[in-house]
Parts: sequence; C-alpha cells; structure tokens
Amino acid sequence: MSPAGLRAGRAAPPPRRRPARRGGAGHRPPWWVLAVFVLPALALYTVFIVYPLFSALQYSLFGWQGTRQTGLVGLENFRHLFGGIYGERLWRAFGHNLAFFAGTMLVQTTLGLAFAVLLRRARAGRRFLQTAYVLPHLVSPIVVGYLWSLMLSPQFGAVNAVLRAVGLDALAQPWTGDPALALPTLILVNAWQWIGFPMLLFTAALAGLPPEYEEAARVDGASAWRAFWHVTLPLLVPAIGVVSVLTFVGNMNVLDLVYAMQGSQGAPGGSTDVLGLLFYRTAFNNPDPGAIGQASALAVVMFVFVFGISIAATSVLRRWEARLR
Repeated sequence: MSPAGLRAGRAAPPPRRRPARRGGAGHRPPWWVLAVFVLPALALYTVFIVYPLFSALQYSLFGWQGTRQTGLVGLENFRHLFGGIYGERLWRAFGHNLAFFAGTMLVQTTLGLAFAVLLRRARAGRRFLQTAYVLPHLVSPIVVGYLWSLMLSPQFGAVNAVLRAVGLDALAQPWTGDPALALPTLILVNAWQWIGFPMLLFTAALAGLPPEYEEAARVDGASAWRAFWHVTLPLLVPAIGVVSVLTFVGNMNVLDLVYAMQGSQGAPGGSTDVLGLLFYRTAFNNPDPGAIGQASALAVVMFVFVFGISIAATSVLRRWEARLR
C-alpha cells in the first residue's frame, strides 16, 4: 500500500475544541466582583435611606428636641398630630398637597403629552425644543422660586408689567399675595419647571408604539383625533401611570419651591401651607421639648401614606400593562 493510502486509511484526528470565551452570556462573574459594585451602593443607601428611616421611627416614639431626650412617650406624638390646632393645620396642609398634585398632574400630563405629539410630528428644531423644555430641570427649585417671586411681584414684577404694557391692566394681580391665587400660581410655576420630564417619557412611549395600530384605524376611516383618542392614548396609559406616581411622590414632599416663594408659614394666611413646611416648623420653629419627636412622627405618617399609595398605584399599573400584552 502506498504512503498516500496509508495516510488516507488513518482515522482523522478529532477536531480541536476552542476554549470557551470568558464573559459570555452564561458566564457569571466571581462573587467579589459583584461585591465591589454592590457594597458601595448598598452602604450609601443604608446610611442615607435605611438608617434615617428607622431613626425617624425611633424618634417618633420619644420626646426628643435634638439635644435631650425626655423619655419614651409611645404613640403620644402621633395623637398630637391629629388633635387640636395642630390637627387642623395638618389636614389643611394635606389638602394643599393633594391640590398641588392634582393641579400639577393635570397641567403636566395635558401639556406634556401635547408637546410630545407635536415634537413627534416636527421635522425641524426637535432637538432644540426638547433641550429647551428640559433646561428648567437643571435649575434648583430654590432659585426657580426666587426668580418667579421677583417676576410675579405686584410692584416691579415683569408679569404685571407686560400685562399693563399690552393694555390688560385688569389681569395684573398680586399673584402670590392673594389667598385665592397663591396656590394656583405655585402649581403653575411647579408644572413649568418639571413639564419636560413627562414630555420626555411620552416622547419615548410614542416612539415605541407600533405605527400599524394608528394606520389601521386611519384606513378604517377614523380621523386623526379619533385614532389618537381610541388607539394611541390607551397604549400610553402605562407611561401616564409612571408620570402619575412620580408626580405624586414629588408633590407630596414639595418644600423648597413653596418656601422660596411664600416663606415657612405658607403665606398668605396659610393658604399655601404644605406638609413639608409643617414638618419644617414642627422640627425647627417649635419650642416644645418633644419637637423632633413630633416632626419624626409626621415624617413617618407621610412616608407610610406616600409609600402605600405608590405601591397600590404601581400594582394597578402592572395589571393594566398585563392587559395590553
């Protein structure tokens, strides 16, 4: 047999297996790599979130002013919140927070969705308009409050000056000095600052919707408005739900904007008093020996309420999303 035949008769060597590539889809990093990334964030979360939360719960059960502790008082601080004059102020501030949320939600959702639809159809200047709407987010609410308080000043404010210049003297008002106008004015200022966030969420949600649904409705003879109302808007309910939850959490904790424009008393006459201002006054403008304990009790009540409503709203939102799938 020739050498060629011998080579042909030999069994072919098994194919060489390439070593598995590290970092593939099934590769799990070692535990110490996860610890390096997780532990710093967990430590910061514990120090700034978990520890203050449990500390507030502890302080709410004691009579404490920050420098000395008068002992365990049990639920006395919580009874103080809902009784007497303080209870009246608490419910008044709570109502203002709810009005703040409802007004801000109405303005932000309506205008944010309208701007998102217009930007979706815009062919020029889309990036510029998106940036312009988001720019107020970069400014501190304290700065926004002081700037708007100057512009809304009845003596030398720019808003009343413009109204008088165009012959609308009857519309020039003491915007932050009238008890009937102060809270709606703050709501509009707050919505102006944060309207860019829901607009971006709605823009992203619209970009993720399949165009076939709206096109099919148009083929069936639906107008642009009916196609949007009956087809597009129901698909945007999850995004509206996210905006609602985030707006609720933010407006139930609003403090800096109201403090900058109306002071710590919620002027005029408490018409803009909110829970954040009530907490501030209870903790720092209160001569009671248990001031910090009372403020901690208020913080616990606010946390439980906001957390409970947020969890309930999130569960409803998830069920709605499951129905859309």
